[in-house]
Amino acid sequence: MYNDLNARRQKVFSAIVIFALLLFGVRLFFFQVVDAAEINKESESSMLVNRSVKAVRGEILDSAGNVLASTVITWDVNIDPVNVGPVVLDIDGQKISFTKEQTAEKLAGILRISTESILEKMTGEGRYANLKKSVSASTYNTIRELDIPWVYFDARQSRHYSYGAVAGNLIGFVGSDGSALAGLERTMNSCLAGSDGRESYVQGADLIKIPSSIQTLVPVKDGGDVVLTINADLQYAAQQEMAATVRRLKADWASAIVIEVKTGRILAAAEAPSVDPNRPGAVAERNRHSRIFQTAFEPGSILKPIAAATAVDVGKATPTTQVVAPDRLRMPWGQYINDSENHAPEKLTLTGVLKNSSNTGLVQIAGKVDSATRYDYMRKFGMGEKTGVNFEGESSGILTDYKGWDRMTDKVVMFGQGVSLTPIQTAMIYQAIANKGVRLSPVLVEGCQEKNNLVKTAVPAPVRVISENTSVQTMDMLEKVVELGPIGKTARIYGYRVGGKTGTAQIAEGSGYGRLHAVSFVGIAPVEDPQFVVAVTAYKSRTVSNSLGATPGFVKVMKQVLRTYKVPPSTTKSKKLPTEWK
Repeated sequence: MYNDLNARRQKVFSAIVIFALLLFGVRLFFFQVVDAAEINKESESSMLVNRSVKAVRGEILDSAGNVLASTVITWDVNIDPVNVGPVVLDIDGQKISFTKEQTAEKLAGILRISTESILEKMTGEGRYANLKKSVSASTYNTIRELDIPWVYFDARQSRHYSYGAVAGNLIGFVGSDGSALAGLERTMNSCLAGSDGRESYVQGADLIKIPSSIQTLVPVKDGGDVVLTINADLQYAAQQEMAATVRRLKADWASAIVIEVKTGRILAAAEAPSVDPNRPGAVAERNRHSRIFQTAFEPGSILKPIAAATAVDVGKATPTTQVVAPDRLRMPWGQYINDSENHAPEKLTLTGVLKNSSNTGLVQIAGKVDSATRYDYMRKFGMGEKTGVNFEGESSGILTDYKGWDRMTDKVVMFGQGVSLTPIQTAMIYQAIANKGVRLSPVLVEGCQEKNNLVKTAVPAPVRVISENTSVQTMDMLEKVVELGPIGKTARIYGYRVGGKTGTAQIAEGSGYGRLHAVSFVGIAPVEDPQFVVAVTAYKSRTVSNSLGATPGFVKVMKQVLRTYKVPPSTTKSKKLPTEWK
C-alpha cells in the first residue's frame, strides 16, 4: 500500500514537472517567436536615443571668395564614470593592457591637464563627466584612435574670423551658444544658419552608439554662404588709414566708404575704432556696431552740391550764374546767414560758391528754387529714408517735411544744417551725381550661395534724380573744388581728374552746437568717366577743425582704389569754368 501511494505521488510530481516544462516551453515559444518582434521593439526603445543634429553655419566671403567668417568644429572629451575600468589599447600595433590610473595618465598627456583631475572625475556613480571642452581636431583624432570604450565626444561649433577686425563692424559676431548677435551674422541669419536635423540610434549597455541602428528622422540642412561685395584687401587698407586718422585728429571715430559708381556695390566700408569678432568684448559696446549705417548727424557743406544741382536741373541757375557773396547775409526777418570766415564781399559764380563753400552765395542762388521743389529733390537723393542696403539698425537720418520748416530752417538745409545723414547716405548722394544723375541702392551683400548656386540680393529700382546734363555740369563744378578750392585742392591725385566737396559740420549739443566738428570729404574719380566714390568722415576732430583733417585719408584710400582696379590715368583736361566775375 505504501509503495502504491509513493508511486502515485511520483506520477503526480512528474505530471506537475512535465506541465511546468510544457508551460515554460509554450511561454518561451511566445517570447522567442510570437512576441519576439514586440519584445525586441520594447527593449530597443528603452535604449533608443533621439537627438538633434546641428547644422553647420555657413561662411561669409568677400568678393574674391576669401573666407571672412567660418565655422570650426571642436570636440568636448567626456567619460562615463560608471563604466571606467582597465582597457586594452592598440599602441603602435601592439595590444597593451592599461590600468585605470595608466589610462588617466595617458589622457592627461594628450589633453595637457593633470592626471589627478582626470582620476577625480573617473570616480563616482554618474554617467557623465567632462575632461576638457573644445579640443582641436588633431587632439580629438588622437584620443578617438585609442578606442577607449568609456570615452565619448560631443561636437561643438565655434565661429572663427580669419581676418580678425577686417570688416568686423560689418560682419558682427555670434554668442558662445552660436546665436547671431550683431551685424551681417544676424541680418543674414536666415541664409547662414541652415536648419538642424534629428536622428535616432540604439545604444548598448555600455552607452556606445550602435552604428547600424542610426536612422535619420529629419535631414540636416547646412547653412548657405553669404557673399559680400567687400574687397578684403581694400577694406584692410582703408581701416588702417582710418585708424591713423583717428590718432592724428584725436577724433571719436572715422569712416571711409568706397562705392562703385555704376553698380552701387560697396567695395569697402571701413571704420575705426573697429571690432575683432573673435573678441567683441575687448572693445567698448559703442564700437561694436557700424556707424556707417547706424549713426546720423548733420552733414554740413557736403550737402551743398544737392542745392546747386537742384537749381541747375530746374533751370534756375547754371555753373556760371553770378552772385555777390558777403561773409554775413541779413535775412528779411532780421536773422543772419554767416560764412565760416570773415571776408570782403566776393563776386562768385555758382562754381565759385562751391569752390569757396560760401553759405551766403548758395542761399542767394539755390534759394530761387521753391521749398517744395528743393524738398522733393532731397528726397530723390535718398534723404530721410533708409538706403535699401538692409543692414540691421540702419538709420534713415532726419529730413522733416518742408511744410514744417521755419524760415531759417528753409535756408540752412541748403548747406546741411537742420537735417541729418548717415555716412552711407552721403556717399550715395555723390554716387547719383556721378552716375549720370541716377541713384542706385548700395549693395553690400551680393547674395546667398547654396551648393554653388548664388541667389542674388534683391535691389530696389534705380531712381532718376537729375538729368544727365545736370550731372555733367555738377561734376564740372566739383572738379573745380579740387583744382582750386582752398581746402579741396589738398584732395588732388596726380594724373587723375578728381571732383569732390569738403564738409565741416557743427555737431549739435543740447539746444545749440558744440565746439567740435564732423569733418569730411567726398570725392569722385576719374571725372571724365566716374568709377568710384570715396567718402571720408572724422567725427569730433580735436586737432583740425576743417576738412584738411579728412582729405589726407581720402587721397590715400582713393589712390589705393585706383591701383587696385587698375584705372588708367586721365588723358583729358577739365572744363574751363569761371569761379569769379568782374
